[in-house]
Amino acid sequence: MDKPCKEQVLASSSGWLAATLNLFPGLGAGYIYQRRWVPYFITGGVATAWIVLGAVLNGEAEPTKTEQLIGIVGLFSISITTMIEAKIAHKKAIFALEEKL
Repeated sequence: MDKPCKEQVLASSSGWLAATLNLFPGLGAGYIYQRRWVPYFITGGVATAWIVLGAVLNGEAEPTKTEQLIGIVGLFSISITTMIEAKIAHKKAIFALEEKL
């Protein structure tokens, strides 16, 4: 039995499930489902950098409501971006497999 290629694994996954996992739990859980490790670690690094940047810029002071909203909107933006990218990658994988056939 042959080992499936990356496109086959990605195309056999559910695109809507990967997108949903990237949106609701956030931080790239859909990439784990798709077995795409590089985007998962990039997403984790970007989210960590966003949180660390907020902590460094805020210093010792308690964050205001506006600063809290900026942090939440930033993390939500990361989730939306990864959701869209996961869906696009799924469609590209399906298209690539159809081209091979």
